[in-house]
Amino acid sequence: MDEFLGSASDFIWGPWLLIPLLLLTGLYLTVLLRGVQFRRFALAFRLGFLDRSDADAEGDITHYQALSTALAATVGVGNIAGVATAISLGGPGAVFWMWVTGLVGMATKYSEAFLGVRFRRTDADGKQAGGPMHYLRQGIKGPVGIFLGGFFAVAGVVASFGIGNMTQANTVAMNVESEWGLQTWITGVIITVLAAAVILGGIKGIGRVASIFVPVMIVLYILGALAVLIFRIDDLPAAIAEIVTDAFTGTAATGGFVGAGVAAAIQYGVARGIFSNESGLGTGGIAAAAASTSHPVRQALVSMTQTFIDTLVVVSFTGLVIVTTGVWKTDASPATYTANAFAEALPGNWGSVIVTVSVIFFAFSTVLGWSYYGDRCIEYLFGTALVLPYRIVFIAVVYVGATTELSTVWTFSDVANGLMALPNLIGLLILSPLVYRETRAYFDRKQSEDFRVGAA
Repeated sequence: MDEFLGSASDFIWGPWLLIPLLLLTGLYLTVLLRGVQFRRFALAFRLGFLDRSDADAEGDITHYQALSTALAATVGVGNIAGVATAISLGGPGAVFWMWVTGLVGMATKYSEAFLGVRFRRTDADGKQAGGPMHYLRQGIKGPVGIFLGGFFAVAGVVASFGIGNMTQANTVAMNVESEWGLQTWITGVIITVLAAAVILGGIKGIGRVASIFVPVMIVLYILGALAVLIFRIDDLPAAIAEIVTDAFTGTAATGGFVGAGVAAAIQYGVARGIFSNESGLGTGGIAAAAASTSHPVRQALVSMTQTFIDTLVVVSFTGLVIVTTGVWKTDASPATYTANAFAEALPGNWGSVIVTVSVIFFAFSTVLGWSYYGDRCIEYLFGTALVLPYRIVFIAVVYVGATTELSTVWTFSDVANGLMALPNLIGLLILSPLVYRETRAYFDRKQSEDFRVGAA
């Protein structure tokens, strides 16, 4: 099974399938939408963090809470361990390609969120239901759309138990045991109870918790990383230069690093970048569909800032910390790069504590966000009757993940994520003209309204 899943993962996330498809789709949407992520970034930031909600708009949560839910799911251990893995396999240049993935991924995330709101519906319990399974089925007529929507939903349920649940709980339990000696079953009980308290409340509970929890966890981690960079400020310019130059020249063998070519930097940078921000997986469209918003464009703008925060901010700090301190040149396991960098640069045991606490926060928030993604996929497949049973099983699996060895589950999760991305990317390409037309119409109308107000 390990060999089969490993081969499947290598093919799906290899250089001939998802990696070029994800990157080229992002580039295509960037060009089609005329660089919406750059031209409209200030507006997106204002809608997400200053206005925060649309008065009297239809939806379950504010668009700030929808953004926080998406961030909860994406800012996870991939922002710590995933960056380290990319650097260990592709060299510092992999960080540059993670940045590129984030920039073009903003257009992908915009399109996913637009379609998520555009094709959402109200379920039998009066809650919003949207995401790739809905826009694939409704936007692509006939059996093809039905198949793609169902395929995505099944893959989404499977992935929610893997990358969104067991692997996260296991990471927390292992780190807590290593740092403080607490037995994994105790940690499992604690995070299971906490997860139940939030998840059983549905999207409203998840949105409320995420809107408070997520900003705090991101700021705390950034402050810790910023402290490391201040202590190593003399090495920072050289680290930035190394990231940029190695992206196009490759990295020679040095210390414990065996060396990597440009192709490896691109492959692992793009792959881990997508794992981190999930642009192309379609999950952003599920969270966006729950938002109270007066127009799909407004929530799409808010949602694309999630990719910016995840990759251009959090991933950047992790990458700079690892490269600046030079831990990537050692023989240590990539899983320990970030912790070693913090511990080496900060006095006492502050470094290891900051990383352990960040892992707890990041992983737990991912469990909350992915529980909602699986929730909506279950509702699509079976209706609202099985939503509560799904939540109960999901919560129970948190404990299983915390107390079980999961090497096979990690690989299985990679495969499930890839199987979500494939139908979603096909749908984005087919429905991209709709996204373009309605985006252009929205901004043309807004420009006309602004002109009339100014003339008056």
